[in-house]
Amino acid sequence: MEKKEQFYMPPPKLDKWESMRLFLYNSETGQVMGRTGSSWAKILIFYLIFYIVLAAFFGGMLAVFYQTLDNRQPKWQLDASLIGSNPGLGFRPMPPESNVESTLIWYKASDIGNYRHWTNALNVFLEGYNKTGVGAHNQENRMICEYGKPPVQGKVCDVLVADWRPCTRSNSYNYHKSAPCIFLKLNKIFGWLPAFYNDTSTLPKNMPNDLKNHIASQKPVERDTIWVSCEGENPADVENIGPINYIPRRGFPGYYFPFKNDPGYLSPLVAVFFEKPKYGVLINIECKAWAKNIIHDRFEKRGSVHFELMID
Repeated sequence: MEKKEQFYMPPPKLDKWESMRLFLYNSETGQVMGRTGSSWAKILIFYLIFYIVLAAFFGGMLAVFYQTLDNRQPKWQLDASLIGSNPGLGFRPMPPESNVESTLIWYKASDIGNYRHWTNALNVFLEGYNKTGVGAHNQENRMICEYGKPPVQGKVCDVLVADWRPCTRSNSYNYHKSAPCIFLKLNKIFGWLPAFYNDTSTLPKNMPNDLKNHIASQKPVERDTIWVSCEGENPADVENIGPINYIPRRGFPGYYFPFKNDPGYLSPLVAVFFEKPKYGVLINIECKAWAKNIIHDRFEKRGSVHFELMID
């Protein structure tokens, strides 16, 4: 029997719209986007089971991970943590977010609209310190502390900023009188305890003399304090900065430490009252916190803070 030759016939040429129509639905084969209904069902069931198993595995691993964490305290603390055990010092009010890298506090005292940003920023920052503010729901956990009278178990020390005249909200923090108040705070480090300069013979040589004299005048129990000093950075700044007053005291009392994330805890503050800075001059200021285990590093911003003040 003679064999008949069969020749390959190329598929008919289709334009792009016809090709798209056949891809979406082919009436001859019943395929939708290149697959039959049973093929689509199989692949959807496969991926459904695959992602359910994947999500269950991830959820199980996450549950195991959370079992190793404590909601009240970090797993890695002090030197074992990324933060370390050397607190930084911060200042408030901060410049506007549009100029986030700036550390300049510049305003015109005779124009309320000009200094309103600074006073509003302090109002927001101190809201949690007011009994009627955001932190009021934890007010029952706070108590008045004194040297020799630390907080009892389950309590934290209050910070009564409403009494810090002239650095009060009702007085616009004295910005309208060209003698502003700038608030200092230490960064919170869980479990960190300061090593105090209780013995005046151990005071460092680079500590300002006026602070040394102040420490020497304090009662021994009151020396359990992280002391604070603010100075002009350069000779011209020292001349222009004028007298400084620290409210309510020249440092952070030791009874506020350690920070244990207790409900209602407030970081201690120091209001630095610049009584008579020179007008129309940029003043570079550096503030430092003093304790035996606080290392000062201007470039790493550890233990000190720099800002500029200019009042027109």
